Amino acid sequence: MKNYLMTYKKDFIIIAAFAIFAATYNFYTPAFGSTVLSNFESAFFEMIAFIPLMFILIGLFEVWVPRELIERHIGTESGARGSVWVILLAMLQVGPLYGAFPVAFLLWRKGASTRNIFIYLGAFTTMKIPMLSFEIGFLGWRFSLMRTLLSLPVFIIIAVIMEKLFERDFEIYEINKGK
Repeated sequence: MKNYLMTYKKDFIIIAAFAIFAATYNFYTPAFGSTVLSNFESAFFEMIAFIPLMFILIGLFEVWVPRELIERHIGTESGARGSVWVILLAMLQVGPLYGAFPVAFLLWRKGASTRNIFIYLGAFTTMKIPMLSFEIGFLGWRFSLMRTLLSLPVFIIIAVIMEKLFERDFEIYEINKGK
């Protein structure tokens, strides 16, 4: 238990600082403090409901989809077709951004190219179908189309630059393995 507490000491300090901050603001300005606590509560319960389902789907994906399939369709030799596949995958997913990172990690582990991982993350943040439908409803289809047509090349350019920067020495450190 002591090793666990020492390992995650910084995390506990951050949680304690947040609790002190929320309690202080709740004491001095109750309206603001209750707003902070209400927002925290809604975000916390959203995460508690979303994350287990996300990890179940990721686990099924990891077991059912072979590495060769990922390497063939969105690996380093996939070219533009692989980029289209990850954009479609990102568009069809729902949920907040923190749900995209486990999927991106799984794709990386299964052999997806660095470029396609960054394209996936960029497309996930801007092109999800549920988000586009809300955006079209509020801002119109012309704005949504223009924003999509302008942001997609930017993410592709960023992904190509990141691929050139990272190339083969791109590593993701896993918490449970240390590396």
